[in-house]
Amino acid sequence: MTATRLLRGLPNFLLWAYAIAVFAFLVVPLLIVVPVSFSSGMYLQFPPPGVSLQWYRDYFNDPQWIDATVLSFEIALCVVVLAVGIGSLAALVIVRMPFPGIGLVRMVLMTPLIVPSVVVAIAVYSVYVKFHLIGSFQGIVLAHTILALPFTIILMVAGFQRVDRRLEEASYTMGAGVAWTFRHVTLPILRPSFFAAAIFAFIASWDEIIMVIFIGGGAGTTLPLRMFNYLRTEINPTIAAVSTLLLAVAMVAFATAEGVRLRGIARRAARGRADR
Repeated sequence: MTATRLLRGLPNFLLWAYAIAVFAFLVVPLLIVVPVSFSSGMYLQFPPPGVSLQWYRDYFNDPQWIDATVLSFEIALCVVVLAVGIGSLAALVIVRMPFPGIGLVRMVLMTPLIVPSVVVAIAVYSVYVKFHLIGSFQGIVLAHTILALPFTIILMVAGFQRVDRRLEEASYTMGAGVAWTFRHVTLPILRPSFFAAAIFAFIASWDEIIMVIFIGGGAGTTLPLRMFNYLRTEINPTIAAVSTLLLAVAMVAFATAEGVRLRGIARRAARGRADR
């Protein structure tokens, strides 16, 4: 009996072992970068010979790093507005107004998520040349929006599918208009999806480099591009400090999104208990 139970539990054990190995493969390099960013050494080395904040001071005292960070932040905010707006409208059509061939349209919208970024960048470059968008701030924003759209569409489709149409119909029955119903009935249900879509759009733009290399031109140097160029000439831990800050921004963004999601679940559970 014991041997039989062991054999039955073996697949689960192998699955867990595989999951832990993949997790370690993805996370361990990050755990190395963070200590290196506090190194007192002059080169990238692990374990660090001592502890120092000099590389963070170098980052904050260097106008080139700050300008690149501000530019990336401005681009990411513009991408959030465009990607969430366009993604929401596309999700509304997919869920509420399906038509023959909607599956093909949805597949095309997911293309930037499937096709390698360099292929998308080449396609965007060929179009931008005709419209003189190479090297413009607007061109970078539009290109990043293309890459962020699949994430926002997926999240907003899930959000619209979660909306109970009977609630909206009840609102209409009581005499409410479309705008009032959307603001007071639909929007509160969609708010977590909007927030999650905004977070994913921000992150998708925040760490994008391939598209900027192809179509950035004289629009300025974004933070990932500055990091890429810096690594070609320097090997000191400043790059580890910048990487740690990027990681911190991503972690805060995803933690905030998870907090909003859990808060929404708790609120719906509390509302359900109150209704009973």
